[in-house]
Amino acid sequence: MIPITLYFIVGAVLFAIGTTIVLVRRNVLFVLMGIELILNAASINFVGASQGDYIKLSGQMMTLLIIVIAACEAVVALAIIMVLFKKAGSVDLMELKKLKEF
Repeated sequence: MIPITLYFIVGAVLFAIGTTIVLVRRNVLFVLMGIELILNAASINFVGASQGDYIKLSGQMMTLLIIVIAACEAVVALAIIMVLFKKAGSVDLMELKKLKEF
């Protein structure tokens, strides 16, 4: 059996990587991938927290909910990114500030 602390360490590392990507990168696609990493880190932490509970499956149910929400978020965000690319010709966040004029 995997120790619970290992789940939390992996979740914290994934959360730190995702947060760094969101704060540093200027490409919208990389920001979307950073958000997905943050959601996966939360899922790992929920599964790790539910390892001590053999009767309650609340951590796994919450993880399923996060996976469904992440899939919906990815579909909507990619559709918005496609429209922005058609409109502005770029997916760079700094260049998308020009869209305020439209």
